Amino acid sequence: MLHSDEIITRSSFRVTAENVFTDNGQFTEAGLMENIAQTAAARAGYIARKENKPVEIGYIGAVKNFEVFGLPETNNELLTEIKIEDNLFNVSMISGKVWCHDKLIAQCEMKVFMVHRP
Repeated sequence: MLHSDEIITRSSFRVTAENVFTDNGQFTEAGLMENIAQTAAARAGYIARKENKPVEIGYIGAVKNFEVFGLPETNNELLTEIKIEDNLFNVSMISGKVWCHDKLIAQCEMKVFMVHRP
């Protein structure tokens, strides 16, 4: 995680050949979507730790307008940004974008449900 405030969280991620979402030397569409979700998870964990609360489990509830403009190759670094569009009870509506070499390669809107650990 590079930055987090009330609305925006940014993270960086290096694509490796060993990553489960890497296929034939490229990071897949599913990997890009998961990267957005993991940035939201990093934000939730950071806030929970900062507030001395237990970290909740997050689930992707819905993905809307998912667009992929390019697939990054292994060893490339991704910059991912999520923006909190709305929070309602245990649901966060976010928009997410992923860049590689300063070029937008993916974006979507996502609903993330947070639940307490058992």
